[in-house]
Amino acid sequence: MCAAGRRWGRRQRALLWAVLLAAWEAAWGQLRYSVPEEMPKGSFVGDVAKDLGLQLPEMGDRGVHITERGRTQYFSLHGKTGHLVTAERIDREQLCRLVEKCVLRCELIVEGQMQVYGIEVEITDINDNAPSFREAENDLRLSETTATGSRFPLPEAHDPDFGRNSLQSYELSGDEHFSLAVQAGPGGDQRPELVLAKALDREEAAFHELVLRAMDGGDPARTGTARIRVTVVDVNDNAPVFSQAEYTVRVPEDVPVGSVLVTLTATDADEGLNGQVKYSFHKISDKASEHFNLDSDTGEIYVKDDLDFEEISSHELKVRAHDGGELSDTAKVVITVTDVNDNVPKISVRSALTDISEGAQPGTVVALLNVQDRDSGPNGEVHCSLDKDVPFRLEKSYEDYYRVVTARELDREQVSDYNVTVRAADGGSPSLQSSAVLALRVLDVNDNAPVFEEAAYSAYVAENNAAGALVLRVQARDADAGANGRVSYWLAGGSAGAAGAAPLVSVEARSGALYAQRSLDYEQCREFTVAVRAQDGGSPARSSTATVRVFVLDRNDNAPRVVPRSAEAGYLVAKVVAVDADAGRNAWLSYELVQASEPALFRVGLHSGEVRTARAVGERDAAKQRLVAVVKDHGQPALSATATLHVVLAESLQEALPELSERPAGAEAAAAAELQFYLVLALALLSALLVLSVALAVLARLRRAGPPAVLRCLGAQRFSLAGAAFPADFCEGTLPYSYNLCVTPPARAVPEAAWPPPPPPVPILSAEELLGGDSCGKQSSNSSAVAGELPAEPDAPQVCKTDTYYSVRLIKINTLHFIACLQCQQETAGAAVDREEREEARSATGSPARCGPARSRSRWRSSLR
Repeated sequence: MCAAGRRWGRRQRALLWAVLLAAWEAAWGQLRYSVPEEMPKGSFVGDVAKDLGLQLPEMGDRGVHITERGRTQYFSLHGKTGHLVTAERIDREQLCRLVEKCVLRCELIVEGQMQVYGIEVEITDINDNAPSFREAENDLRLSETTATGSRFPLPEAHDPDFGRNSLQSYELSGDEHFSLAVQAGPGGDQRPELVLAKALDREEAAFHELVLRAMDGGDPARTGTARIRVTVVDVNDNAPVFSQAEYTVRVPEDVPVGSVLVTLTATDADEGLNGQVKYSFHKISDKASEHFNLDSDTGEIYVKDDLDFEEISSHELKVRAHDGGELSDTAKVVITVTDVNDNVPKISVRSALTDISEGAQPGTVVALLNVQDRDSGPNGEVHCSLDKDVPFRLEKSYEDYYRVVTARELDREQVSDYNVTVRAADGGSPSLQSSAVLALRVLDVNDNAPVFEEAAYSAYVAENNAAGALVLRVQARDADAGANGRVSYWLAGGSAGAAGAAPLVSVEARSGALYAQRSLDYEQCREFTVAVRAQDGGSPARSSTATVRVFVLDRNDNAPRVVPRSAEAGYLVAKVVAVDADAGRNAWLSYELVQASEPALFRVGLHSGEVRTARAVGERDAAKQRLVAVVKDHGQPALSATATLHVVLAESLQEALPELSERPAGAEAAAAAELQFYLVLALALLSALLVLSVALAVLARLRRAGPPAVLRCLGAQRFSLAGAAFPADFCEGTLPYSYNLCVTPPARAVPEAAWPPPPPPVPILSAEELLGGDSCGKQSSNSSAVAGELPAEPDAPQVCKTDTYYSVRLIKINTLHFIACLQCQQETAGAAVDREEREEARSATGSPARCGPARSRSRWRSSLR
């Protein structure tokens, strides 16, 4: 009783540990199942939905599916039941030939959760293979002199099953001359040997037929047989012997086909046919026979087909060397295939989103990737990375699985689409790389409010407008897309659109156009404000507000009003309206009169700006009144503005018309007079500039051409400052040049105190001596007259008398002598000579009355040239 209770307690504890282990494995995303091989397609493996706690309706919505790393899909998920079932018939011997425990791995992907669960399925062996020999018939040649007890190796059977279902024993039958011995190999394998139990006699029996049977441990047991024919031959003393009992070869998987891996050597001491050694495979697997071949004469093992480390990394062969007498020896050959970095990392996208909301939180899973490299060691170590400057990062999920998650918040308005490139590089040298591109579109979230082009708008509308006239068009833009970026406009209040008051304007919801609801009157409303709200179509909606300030422009649509002379005190004359854009105390306004024709007649409201009569209008008050009003705010410092009012006192409009028209007519006349003054001033300035320009042009021309001879005689220097000088041959003939003679008018009297004093007298030559060619040494009878005396009549005509003396001024320029001017001077003693005497003197001397050219002016100019 107690023993039974203890056994039940142990069972409970074992069951509890099993449940805890299964729960721990499920929590860590690992499921383990077991299934025998050769099960038909669709066989049950495990209840995945129950073990992972997944609901059947959710499995279809979340996109649950099975993925495997190999090329063949061995398992699938039943969508209705959530069971893991076989998708293909599984042969353990084909998948796990040299592996003691055969485990297939697959992954369960839950796309809705971006979660991966690992599943391991152990494939258990069944006795589905019988032991088999490579050759069904074998020949063995033995000498009749072979000693009793000699042992000869027999072909080994091969059973791909594992455990008890594999090869267990051998049996020999057929002849009493032979028995069977089984030896255990280094790896635990069984090696059958033929033992000679009785001496052979060729004359008695030349052939012996034997049957070797191999049996496994299955239930029921399976067997395989091989026929052995022993031929008795003449004496063969020596058997071949290998140089090594075991050969080990390491070869890279990319070794070319036809390459010799190893050369086996066996020697035989016999001569002739008995010393010729031949090589053959004694034991080789089917897979190894596809890749390797053996030269029976040379013992070279060479590559027959491409090797693949990822498929089979090690091959074990047994080679037999036998001579012509059928004596033999065996050697073991182990070929190890080393890995070469010949596989590019493979990136498989197990699950991925194509759209993601821009409001997704950092850490949101975007894609689930599986990265595999079939190489081993450093060649199979894979490093994954993403391109820089993308808002994503990689996270290790499960074994070779990675998750692509958001690293920060996304903004569709900045980047609306991403092409995320995932790169995988192994650790080989040189490194092999691969990449995969994830196309991701960012979905819009209503995270942007509409923004007006201007925070405040101003519009100007003339009064008396038609109802429905366009006032202004406002526009707001929303950076969002779709309905989130579709903007509608509404009136949000204001002085014209507040609740309870008929709005003056309306707004079109789609275009943002503001229309006047009715005709506006400047005299009633000079300006008003409207708040326009722009709202998008998101949920919840976002909005913004802009202020529209509408100014009503005045038109001359009201007849003038006059202040009657019978107006009593308090009569409303006008109203001054001022606007301050500031707020608070800075916008508080106050009005006052700072100037008035009659200060006691008018007053202005301090806060209303209404101008009223302070007393009754009297007959003595002037018909025209001028008022200056100032408006101030309450800021620090205060700012102000002024307005001027012209008031006409009259009983009727007809009486006030002359007063109203007088000021504009006077203003127009003043403006016209001012314009005329500026026109005349401009004309005078232009004329002066024209005259000055002409004068300057003439002077410049005269300066370039040189002054005429006539003008040179009119210079300020009337007398020669230098003495008369003539050429050396002057007294011997006439002058070699032509000259112009000029008689100057009589000089006026020079006051005694005049400054500067007249120049000193110079030697004087008479005109007859100068013109007549007389000797220079003679002195004229009139030479005694004093030079420089003034005539008695200063206003006498400018003529020369007989007693007039001429002084000739010579100038020497470049060895060319010429007379610059012949000046005429009257004698002072002739001051009292009357007109007749002067005429007689002119007739006696024969000189002309006025200066004249001795030759033409052209000849004078040519002589100067």
